[in-house]
Amino acid sequence: MSNQSRIYLSSPHMSGKEQKYINEAFETNWIAPLGPNVDMFEQDLSEYVGIRSAAAISSGTAAIHLALRLLEVEQGDTVFCSSLTFIASANPIVYQGAEPVFIDSEPDTWNMSPSALERAFIDLKSIGKSPKAVIVVNLYGQCAKMDDIMSICNRYGVPVIEDAAESLGAEYKGRKSGTFGKFGVYSFNGNKIITTSGGGMLISNDEEAIKKARFLATQARDPAPHYQHSVAGYNYRMSNILAGVGRAQLEVLDDRVASKRAIFDRYVQALGRIEGINFMPELEGTLHNRWLTTMTIDLEKLGLSPIEIIDALAEENIEARPVWKPLHLQPLFEGKRYYPHEKCRSVSEELFQNGICLPSGSNMTEEQQDRVIDKVLNVVNNRKSSLNEQMTKE
Repeated sequence: MSNQSRIYLSSPHMSGKEQKYINEAFETNWIAPLGPNVDMFEQDLSEYVGIRSAAAISSGTAAIHLALRLLEVEQGDTVFCSSLTFIASANPIVYQGAEPVFIDSEPDTWNMSPSALERAFIDLKSIGKSPKAVIVVNLYGQCAKMDDIMSICNRYGVPVIEDAAESLGAEYKGRKSGTFGKFGVYSFNGNKIITTSGGGMLISNDEEAIKKARFLATQARDPAPHYQHSVAGYNYRMSNILAGVGRAQLEVLDDRVASKRAIFDRYVQALGRIEGINFMPELEGTLHNRWLTTMTIDLEKLGLSPIEIIDALAEENIEARPVWKPLHLQPLFEGKRYYPHEKCRSVSEELFQNGICLPSGSNMTEEQQDRVIDKVLNVVNNRKSSLNEQMTKE
């Protein structure tokens, strides 16, 4: 292991203004959950994305759970969900006792395949059933093909939960990611493009639904002078202190998107001409926030596997990771239904086998990025030399 300083995949990046809002919380003694910072964070984010209402929640996972609860998903129901995503996208389906059905990706966005989604709807309809909801994920900061997906879901009358945990600040045809479905979800986990340490946001144009989400997220306490509860609720609200961090972070979100995109561009400039390396595409008419720079490796052309590159970077104290392992391959979901992009092609499995996430923190220095680039080039060139030498001997 190198004794050089650690380069993380995507570390928190503070603006320097967070302390102002935190101090206000302390000075006014708004230390408990809720308070002015929470109210303003919800209002500011709603205005930023152009949606009517938002509820600040303890995590993106909790926000998905609330969305499913508001859609009355329950035991025995079916929910369609993107397969290529972090497990938090699907765990809330299990919380509600419902059955997840996983939908493959397509190559243009790495996100939910409209053709696979259509087949899943047709199959369920053939037995007289329909999913209660569709959870579509915007992976690594890239919007899914929302026009196609919304058209299909609207045709079948099924609401969409847009998991935009990784895509805050991204745009699809001039509209902010997360604003297309009945509900949108953002995450402010420590590694996201902006962070509150831990936290999330549930958004919707249905103001009554968000009002109910706030009620459920604060233990579903009835309006009575004593503590009275008629339905089960959750302890899911964001604290006023963390919301203060979020307010300051939101002020620099566009700067963070610009930084992430600049980091991506430097990687492409340095590595994009290498045969066998391909970067995650950006769909025409969209703005990818490039939360993480991701690329695929062609083993035959490069003579290297993704894990060999990841291991070589680890030796230099650099964190890189494989692309998400598809949920239909996870032990937790063994045997669950899965619809591939094409009959004989599973795009999410290809991406998992061939994909790498490179360090992409918006606070990376050019020197740190050069360390990553130099190591990747070194590994690639050494393998090429080794292969050429082998061919000469043969």
